Amino acid sequence: MKKLVLAYSGGLDTSYCALSLSKAGYDVHAVSVNTGGFSSEDIKEIEVKALKMGVLSYHNIDAVESYYDKVIKYLIYGNVLKNNTYPLSVSAERIIQAVEIIKYAKSVGAQYIAHGSTGAGNDQVRFDMIFQTLAPEIEIITPIRDQKLSRQEEIDYLKSHQVDMSWDKAKYSINKGLWGTSVGGEETLTSHKALPKAAYPSQLKKKGKEKLELTFAKGEVVAVNGEKYDKVSLIKKVEEIASAFAIGRDIHVGDTIVGIKGRVGFEAAAALTIIKAHHLLEKHTLTKWQLQHKEFLSNYYGMHLHEGLYLEPVMRDIEAFLESSQKNVSGKVTLELKPYHFTLEGVTSDHDLMNAKFGSYGEINSGWTAQEAKGFIKLFANSTKIFHQVNSEL
Repeated sequence: MKKLVLAYSGGLDTSYCALSLSKAGYDVHAVSVNTGGFSSEDIKEIEVKALKMGVLSYHNIDAVESYYDKVIKYLIYGNVLKNNTYPLSVSAERIIQAVEIIKYAKSVGAQYIAHGSTGAGNDQVRFDMIFQTLAPEIEIITPIRDQKLSRQEEIDYLKSHQVDMSWDKAKYSINKGLWGTSVGGEETLTSHKALPKAAYPSQLKKKGKEKLELTFAKGEVVAVNGEKYDKVSLIKKVEEIASAFAIGRDIHVGDTIVGIKGRVGFEAAAALTIIKAHHLLEKHTLTKWQLQHKEFLSNYYGMHLHEGLYLEPVMRDIEAFLESSQKNVSGKVTLELKPYHFTLEGVTSDHDLMNAKFGSYGEINSGWTAQEAKGFIKLFANSTKIFHQVNSEL
């Protein structure tokens, strides 16, 4: 018996893997992991596709809650935006999917595990690293990467086995999850073309302006416009409200793990509004040194997650720091939503450090005298003054 677990999404690459591996004599068991992008109807459709490809079984793992608790929560705490742009929608998902799939493969005693990544992307690294770390005894098989297949070659193979599901009609590659949706197409393979508005899954439905109030408790969103929901439903609610204004669209350009530049479109209405609102609240409730060190560590956390290093022990250390920093990050943030963008209006918080009794910036110094200010400035300037006096000839 050659028992193999296949990471299956229902797309072209994984469908090719399912059929070709079944034909090669493997007992293929297809598994997909829901990180917020699948409806119950989607899951049924994926199962039908998988069985058409000759797999022996199909299993869907619901990992949405795990995705939030293990990853998204810390991306919010850290205000993580790769290259100040991208909320790590897909890379964050892949980590959880890889962990869940390898756990399933071990539970059913699989000897092999397969995925449909190419040899030119980030996902091959993320999947392989986690599979190797958690189950080094299971052999990894990657048909698309190993055979260097083009999209057209995969389509031709499936058609030759009487499997024609209109793969060639899909102009854009869409990957939807709880923390955002990536959009890839011919435009993102260039450096100058923008994605057309029609390429994005969410279209503009509302015009004018609308207020949005997010309530945070220790860094986590707990209410939207005064209504409380569970954490996952909160994100979905913010997405529903903000995506109606077509908010959260952008194109991310970054360095891939394999060393080449990559470009991908995305829409992440909930992720961007929540992160920006959370960051504003932190500006009011954290000290300047907390903010500085948080920014440094958050950048490392996002980079390590992007590079597939989720299992590196330092990630747990950074998570502990991020969680500790959220003790006083509680309050309400008001935003104004408009077509294609939003503005942050302000915050109300019991922990707001803009407390008037200590002084108002540029106006009143209530906590110190003029003489104390002069003395402080003199001492504060000492190191710079000494340098310039010693090196005055330069």
